[in-house]
Amino acid sequence: MEELSNIEQESKEVQIPIGPIYLNGDLDIPTGATGIVVFARGTGSKSLSSRDQYIAQEFNKNNLGTLLLDLLTVDEGGIEMLKRDFHFDIEMLSIRLIDVSRWLLNRSDTKGLNLGYFGTNTGTAAALIAAKELKDVVKAVASKGGRPDLAEDNLMYVESPTLFIVGGKDAEVVDHNKWALDRIVIADKELKIIPGSNNLFEEKGAIEEVARLACNWFKRYLL
Repeated sequence: MEELSNIEQESKEVQIPIGPIYLNGDLDIPTGATGIVVFARGTGSKSLSSRDQYIAQEFNKNNLGTLLLDLLTVDEGGIEMLKRDFHFDIEMLSIRLIDVSRWLLNRSDTKGLNLGYFGTNTGTAAALIAAKELKDVVKAVASKGGRPDLAEDNLMYVESPTLFIVGGKDAEVVDHNKWALDRIVIADKELKIIPGSNNLFEEKGAIEEVARLACNWFKRYLL
């Protein structure tokens, strides 16, 4: 994975009010962008994933804006006994993502941009449910190593073009994604399996391939 580099864009740290809490995020809008991708993850980590940062930068290089954030607060992620419950509270995560989307739609610098979601792990299910609820707004969804199966009965109502990217080494996650894809009824849906990769995409060239596939997907529907 290449070193992160600076590119010409508007970049700012933002705080998004969600009920009684605030979610911290990094908002990057390249000059001339016509679309923006919200990264949906629910880990409660103190720092953003370097792989997600790399993917976001690849999006930015291709004229796509990005909002990198965690749908859980650091405090929620730090409560070890409850961490799994928060992580798998798909309804809560999807509601927060919807609120984040509405926040973007009301900002002067982002309200005119086509909206997409990029989900990771359980954030993928949240992204699909939010896309169902905001079907007139969300133009595309993609995920890496996600759990779309957790969206369950919501899958048949998803109308946004959807791409699942998984590592070929993790047969269980591949099966989860195949199961979910079968339940999405729209024609614009794809599953891409990266051979020889796990779902952290640590192998040489794996995260670059994830970025390429996802970037092409969003360029097709957001630009």
